[in-house]
Amino acid sequence: MLDLTELSFYGSEFDRAAHLRSKINDSQIESNSKNLIVWRGKILIDQNNFNLVYLKSNHPIISHSKISPIFLGQLSEVNYFAHDISNWVPEDLNPDIKLDYFDQTIQNHPDLPINQNFNDLRFIMTQLSVLEAGLASTAKALFSWHHNNNFCSRCGNKSISTQSGWQRDCDKCKLSQYPRTDPVVIMLVTQGNNILLGRSPQWPEKMYSCLAGFIEPGETLEAAVAREVQEETNIDVTHVKYVISQPWAFPSSLMFGCMARATTHEITIDHNELEDAKWVSKDLLVKAYAGHDVDITPARQGTIAEFLIRNWVKGTLTYRE
Repeated sequence: MLDLTELSFYGSEFDRAAHLRSKINDSQIESNSKNLIVWRGKILIDQNNFNLVYLKSNHPIISHSKISPIFLGQLSEVNYFAHDISNWVPEDLNPDIKLDYFDQTIQNHPDLPINQNFNDLRFIMTQLSVLEAGLASTAKALFSWHHNNNFCSRCGNKSISTQSGWQRDCDKCKLSQYPRTDPVVIMLVTQGNNILLGRSPQWPEKMYSCLAGFIEPGETLEAAVAREVQEETNIDVTHVKYVISQPWAFPSSLMFGCMARATTHEITIDHNELEDAKWVSKDLLVKAYAGHDVDITPARQGTIAEFLIRNWVKGTLTYRE
C-alpha cells in the first residue's frame, strides 16, 4: 500500500472554486480572506512552526505588489489569495546569489517579525501541511506564469491579468492565454534487484535520482519514457507502467511517475543530459536510507523520484499491484 503522505503537493484539500474567478472583487479580498505572500518564487512562512503566514490585505508590504492578487480557492468559506511582492529589494540582498535552484537563503522584510521569512519551497515542502503545500505550489506556479507572459504571444501587445489571475487577455487582438503546465515523465527503471539512477552536475554531491524528461508534442507517456531513457543512457525499456503524478511548480510541470523494465544493461551516458548514471542495487539503497556512507544519496524527500525509489526499496511498489 502506497503512503501518499510521503509525496508533497499531492491531494490538496482546498476547493479551487473556478466559478468564482470572474466574480471576486476587492471587498472579498479584504473580508473573510487569508492572504499568502510570494517574493521571487519564495513563500512567506513562520520559522517557528513552518506554517504559511497570512497577512491582512491592507498590510504595508502588500503595497510592493505590482501584479493583481490571485484567487487560489476556498476552504470552509474562507477565500485564499496570493500576493506577489517581487519588486521589493532587500537591503542586504547579495547580487551574486542566484534565486533559483537550491537557494537555501532566507529573506526577512523589515515590516515583518524576524521569525517570518521567505523560503524556497523546495526546502520547506515536506514541513507544510497538505493544504498549505497545495496553496503555496499553486501560487508559485501562477506567478511564474504571469512574470513570463506579460505580452500577447500573437501580436506582442501588453496583456492583462483577468479571471482573478487565471487568465491573461489582450485588448488589441482579443487573444486569451491560460496558465501552462508542462508534462514530464519520471521513471523508475528496474532490472532485477537494481534500478537505473542518474545525476545532474548541479545537484548536491552524491545525490542520484530517477531519469526524467519532457513529453514532446504528439507523444504518449509510454513513448516518452522509452525515448528519454534511451537518449540519456542508451538503455532500452519495455512494460512501461504509470504509477502516480505530482504537480511540480519549478516552474510549471506535472510529473508523471512511471515504472519500466530494462531489456539492456550496458550504459552509455549522454553527457549533455547527465553527469553520471549507474545501476544501483536495493541492498545499497537500504544502507543509504539507514544513514550509511555508500557514496549515494537518494533524491530529496517529498519528490516523486524519492517516492518511487523508497517504495520500490520497501517492496510496496511492484508490477503486481
